[in-house]
Amino acid sequence: MQCVKCGAKAVYYSVYSGHSFCAKCFMKSVEQRVRATINRYKLFDPEDRIVIAISGGKDSQVLATIIAKVEKDFPGATLSALIVDEGVPGYRDFGLRRSKELCDELGIELTTTSFKELFGYSLPEIVSIAEQKGVSLGACTFCGILRRRAINVKAKELGATKVATGHNLDDEAQTALMNLLRGDVVRLLRLGPKPVEEFPGFVPRVKPLRYIPEKETTLYAYFKGYPLYEVECPYVRESMRDEIRSILNEIEGRHPGTKYAIVRAADRLSAMGASLKVRVGSCKYCGEPTSRDVCRACELLEVLGVTS
Repeated sequence: MQCVKCGAKAVYYSVYSGHSFCAKCFMKSVEQRVRATINRYKLFDPEDRIVIAISGGKDSQVLATIIAKVEKDFPGATLSALIVDEGVPGYRDFGLRRSKELCDELGIELTTTSFKELFGYSLPEIVSIAEQKGVSLGACTFCGILRRRAINVKAKELGATKVATGHNLDDEAQTALMNLLRGDVVRLLRLGPKPVEEFPGFVPRVKPLRYIPEKETTLYAYFKGYPLYEVECPYVRESMRDEIRSILNEIEGRHPGTKYAIVRAADRLSAMGASLKVRVGSCKYCGEPTSRDVCRACELLEVLGVTS
């Protein structure tokens, strides 16, 4: 096969576009689609102070690389990166090291925070406390909720106007299906491509990789020669998301385009629910924005008998 762009030997065939690409043109294609997403949905403003939520994984490495390229055209914007250390031994160490290396290469200042710093306990310690107290919640529930809190708190300290996350097409399709299965209509209606509307105390999140399949972010990172995690998080197999991931991958293998279809459906639902008004106030304990009296993070910490 030949590259549809330059005629060189192709190394990748996209079942979605029907085009073959060489490594160089493939990476350009990914970058162009990310730029198109940013432009179409106005993810950034020229004077934004952007904080990239980085983990050292393939998606966040690709995100940081492409955003650094894009923002060179906007000298009024500033870039920095933030990594959250959950304290999982033998896992996050690689991400901390790799994030520092990449940020140094890209000239991006990196800030590191941790569950221990913000909440007084590492994730394994939180899981242990939950088990001792008979709390029937998995590690991924604690991790997801507390990571979101950590990112928002530190992003505000950094003066961010936007937080960019590395969620790809697969992630978004999984989230849409999980919200549907849980009956969470509000979250499903708000799972759209545009920045979440601003609430007092909340830094809007944007997802520039939203329409890039996971296999393409992986291939981009491979062609760039980026080192990747060699071990997975010890808690990942406990999560509902992992089950949904397997189901969607199996369906996608038989019916290519399923993930795109799910995300596009979520986009349409989001557009229909754009006028949905959610009452947002402040958590009575931590002051973070929430639609309830007590935010989910404080609720979990309260159940465990610990304070943030």
